[in-house]
Amino acid sequence: MSNQSATELGGPLPAEPRILSEGIRLWQGIEYASIRGFRPLLLDLYLPPQGDRLASVLFIHGGGWGLGTRASVAPPLDGLEPSMFERLAQAGLAVASVDYRLTGEARFPAQLHDVKAAVRWLRAHAAAIGLDPERIVAWGGSAGGHLAALLGLTAEREYLEGEAGITGVSSAVWAVVDWYAPVDLVALVEQADPNGPMEHDSAASPEGSLIGGVVSQNPELASAASPITYVHGGAPPFQIKHGSEDRAVPPIQSETFAAALRDAGVSVELELVDGSDHMWIGAPDVEAIIQSSLDFVLAVTAR
Repeated sequence: MSNQSATELGGPLPAEPRILSEGIRLWQGIEYASIRGFRPLLLDLYLPPQGDRLASVLFIHGGGWGLGTRASVAPPLDGLEPSMFERLAQAGLAVASVDYRLTGEARFPAQLHDVKAAVRWLRAHAAAIGLDPERIVAWGGSAGGHLAALLGLTAEREYLEGEAGITGVSSAVWAVVDWYAPVDLVALVEQADPNGPMEHDSAASPEGSLIGGVVSQNPELASAASPITYVHGGAPPFQIKHGSEDRAVPPIQSETFAAALRDAGVSVELELVDGSDHMWIGAPDVEAIIQSSLDFVLAVTAR
């Protein structure tokens, strides 16, 4: 699919959907890009029973850029019934949950190239699928939140577009939902909890694997992979949520990021969820967290 235009691709939904609860339609394993030498890049698409010019959510999974799949929100949330993706579709949103190249396959900015390709795929096929080509919200947790934030901040950076999938289409997003993301990889090394679950300043750390080296020895690479580097006044609205007791990604990452966005004139909501560790472990009301982010998406995409 590399470097093809939308008109060359044929029908975007090649198979019959599965019908889930309340008539939600699910297409699994749609190829949105194919990169020579790598596995095909796939997404799962959830659509409400009916509707046209739907607002959509591009969901990006976490896992330290090295683990995870499009089937997962986060391990503690994956047993919810109905699933979070179904809940969003029940609220009238389209949802595309995407895979991207992991760090065992490629270094940054490959991961950003891939999720940009997914945005371009949605936008190019919007009319055929029944989506609004503008109202695409990026939503992710942890490493996925990092990539969602980058989507919100780098639409005008041509050198970060990559050549995966459909090209010549904007990768801009309408808004961003960022859950507990690492956004300043250089500062993270100093801010990390010394008793936390991972070492951040080693070549084998998630951040080291992302950039291909030790963060403290490669600050320019780490800065280039950090959303905070790209903050600017033209960015879309952000909602940021972070656990106050997050031992993997300290909450000061989100606090500093939100302050930088506000200083640039960007609309931003920040909530530190009291008592919660990473992935909402220990959060008193996970359902309320999901509902709050859903309410944000519905509000910013309301016509």
